[in-house]
Amino acid sequence: MSTLWEKFLTNEDRAVLARGKFGRRMGFGQQPAVLVIDAQRYMVGSVEDEKSWPSSCGEVGRESMRYIAQIVQAAQQVEVPCIFTRFEIDPSGADMGVYRRKRDLLQSDKWCLAGTLGAELSPLLAPTERDLVFVKKKPSGFHGTPLLGYLIDRGVDTVIVVGGATSNCVRATVFDCASYNYRAIVPQEAVFDRIPISHAISLFDMDRQFADVLPTAEVMDYLSACRGGRFEAGRSNK
Repeated sequence: MSTLWEKFLTNEDRAVLARGKFGRRMGFGQQPAVLVIDAQRYMVGSVEDEKSWPSSCGEVGRESMRYIAQIVQAAQQVEVPCIFTRFEIDPSGADMGVYRRKRDLLQSDKWCLAGTLGAELSPLLAPTERDLVFVKKKPSGFHGTPLLGYLIDRGVDTVIVVGGATSNCVRATVFDCASYNYRAIVPQEAVFDRIPISHAISLFDMDRQFADVLPTAEVMDYLSACRGGRFEAGRSNK
């Protein structure tokens, strides 16, 4: 896989990585879950009126959403649990916390205000009765949510993290996955960001220490070898 971050590394950087033996593969486990971070309308906007969506990641987000939908559908077919987070802010801004010190409260139904169009999941995604959908208020999918208990209850050892934005909520969630000793897998095409350099460097940071950043095709092949929500060694649709 060609990496998006390679062009940013100097020879000195590569020497540091080699000396410290960073970036080893952790591999997939036996019991996966797909964690979809904030794959909402406000994150990807609309090509027809792009400028009216203040936090849209644009076409890169919409392209990534198609990969996310493929992964979710593949997981649902083999009963791998899918967990969807939605980032919402009360229209009053009362629950915004310190985040409000960094940016304005935007009064737009195409942002992430609770009850608006922007806060809805992408129409490409269709949670089933086996899946879980919940609202989060902070970057990490773990903070103040039932996520950890749900993963423990399902015996999950591998968390496939997709969604956006790579440098914000995806990154925070992946780091927490590592803190809780879960194998974090990040399909490169199924995460997205507003700013290319933020996207590339965040992927590098995750792959260096806390996750395996892999081609989506490799993740899809792994899911094809799952049955009843569990990986079956030696089985694949390839």
